[in-house]
Amino acid sequence: MESKGRSLHAAGTSVDMTRSVEEESLVDGPLISADALHSAIRRQFQTVPTHCHAGLLSLLHIVYVVLSVCVSVLCVLKFGQAEVCASVLHNVSGDSVIVYGKVCLWVLVLVFTRCMQHHHSQARRRGYLRFYRETQGLNHLPLSIHSAGNVLLLVVLAARLSPKVQAYLLLSILGLELLVALPCQLYYTVKVMRFNREQAAPDVSQEERSHTYSVTSLPTETGFREGSSLEEVVERQADLIEYLKQHNTSLSKRLLNLTAQH
Repeated sequence: MESKGRSLHAAGTSVDMTRSVEEESLVDGPLISADALHSAIRRQFQTVPTHCHAGLLSLLHIVYVVLSVCVSVLCVLKFGQAEVCASVLHNVSGDSVIVYGKVCLWVLVLVFTRCMQHHHSQARRRGYLRFYRETQGLNHLPLSIHSAGNVLLLVVLAARLSPKVQAYLLLSILGLELLVALPCQLYYTVKVMRFNREQAAPDVSQEERSHTYSVTSLPTETGFREGSSLEEVVERQADLIEYLKQHNTSLSKRLLNLTAQH
């Protein structure tokens, strides 16, 4: 009986050693190398190209206002040669040309707003929630300013004032619109350029790094703290959860692809 027990103990020991060798072989020989996994997880920073669009739109706005002033002075107020204006505009009144140009500019602002919202949503999906929050109010501001200018132009045109008074009012509205819209566009352009120049990591990575290297760190933006409303905290947490879900999904797909390749 003692010899039989020794044989069973030896057999169990050999089985355990075989299992341990197999497990060690699986641990020592991973399917995915560390370099390949690191290169798959690491994501390159993607810039937001809307600062170029904002600069071009600001330039077009300035050109439009300058041309509108020239048309009003030369063709509406009759400070120039009427024959030249008639030949250039093809018997179209100067006020109509200004209104047509304003409509074209408003369409460009609408396209720019949609493009800006698309790129900012992409940045939000990549985890830049703070940048999305800071520029969320600027997304609709250009369109709102130009829409308000259109309403004022319609009111002036519907009043049927004298040509000179109407021309002066139109130029005043266009100048006021430019003075309001241009600083907003410049502020937005500087903000996006600063974001692209910093090339910061997503907000989640920054918070993890701050917790790692700072022992007495303050509460993060995703938690509740004094001075912040509950709705803002809930919105931040919802954005963070959505980003983490998308990040985990993309990471799982990359790991499956790497596993299939190896």
